[in-house]
Amino acid sequence: MGSLYFLLGLQAQIGSAHDEPSAWVGATIYPIDSPPVEDGVLLTRGGKIVAVGPRNSVQLPADVRRYDATGKVILPGLICTHIHIGQVSGADRSSPIQPEARALDSINVRNEGFQRAQAGGITTVNIMPGSGHLISGQTVYLKVKDARTLDDVVLRDDDGNILGGMKMANGTNSRRDPPFPGTRAKSASLVREAYIKAQEYKEKLARANGDKSKAPPRDLGLEALVEVLDKKRVVHHHTHRHDDIMTVLRLADEFDFRVVLHHVSDGWKVAQEIADAKAPCSIIVIDSPGGKEEAMNVDFKTGGVLEKAGVLVGFHTDDFITDSRLFLRSGALAVRAGMTREGALQGLTLAGAKMLDLDQKIGSLSEGKDADFILLSGDPLSVYTHVLETWIEGEKVFDRSRPEDRLFATGGQGASRDREDDNVCCSGWEKK
Repeated sequence: MGSLYFLLGLQAQIGSAHDEPSAWVGATIYPIDSPPVEDGVLLTRGGKIVAVGPRNSVQLPADVRRYDATGKVILPGLICTHIHIGQVSGADRSSPIQPEARALDSINVRNEGFQRAQAGGITTVNIMPGSGHLISGQTVYLKVKDARTLDDVVLRDDDGNILGGMKMANGTNSRRDPPFPGTRAKSASLVREAYIKAQEYKEKLARANGDKSKAPPRDLGLEALVEVLDKKRVVHHHTHRHDDIMTVLRLADEFDFRVVLHHVSDGWKVAQEIADAKAPCSIIVIDSPGGKEEAMNVDFKTGGVLEKAGVLVGFHTDDFITDSRLFLRSGALAVRAGMTREGALQGLTLAGAKMLDLDQKIGSLSEGKDADFILLSGDPLSVYTHVLETWIEGEKVFDRSRPEDRLFATGGQGASRDREDDNVCCSGWEKK
């Protein structure tokens, strides 16, 4: 009985600690949706942002918990729109089109990939199945917090539904021996067939008008594609070559679904066409061309070219393709090749939030949004800068000064092990 009272008391202390106002004072703050603030103050309470502004413009409550952030930089939590942490899986080898597969049924939330992402300042992710299928399943959006189960971290809509998109791909990845397509033309034809079936399924459901006796047999795959047709689920589409990009835009126009283009190695070749289609692009920055033939023309200038054309540009890690711990580098390399500094910082934060339909809650340091932010040692785009702390909903999930956290930031023996502790009630506030 005594242990029960102890746990209840501990939970009460933690709850009150999270609810108390906290202020980070003296930092250079990049709100993203407004100009940078020198000698700024970030005030949070109950996991939400209360105020952001210059030191002399933010009135602090008497009971505030102050953090001296002088000489540091505060940025919104980074958002990775395309990642494969958690040992995620999706479709199998039985068919090239499997929209019924759900990534959420395969994610290990104790996987060390979550700790590496925290060390890189990533606070929200879109965990995706792989790209070896034309449609490999449903993605899931979640916060990168320590958790006991996936339910602790998944993001939900106002009705309690788990949020996520639909992973699709074209190009060489999905071309294999039957039943997979052998050509690009066959790949597109199979996708068309799938969406035509989904249109027919939707029409049958509409005619049934709620009468189960008249409704078609339930089909989980077609249900998911109907969500795509109804614009409830955005398509996250792996595509590299310029002709493959155009095929995606053609299909999106034909079936009127929302799409985010991922990778777009050749995006700089068809930037105006992408802009005309109003298709956001989540790009990957790698150290050198390679990996597959269709990515041979990948270029650091892609972000800048797309930005100039008017495209919403974000970044992703595709972890393990690039390391989550080095995510800030993506923005820096894009700036080096012509992207604006403002565009690159937005690409690491608010642009990703918009691509996931989460920009009302995350992506910038604005009053009322989730208190997801990172504390940096210096300029966000400097190779010498380190992520010092990562905070999600007002809870600290990474602190470089703690040896157990620093291990995941720098690597070494034990850094590849899954998290073993079950005591995550204190995670992010007083993790010991």
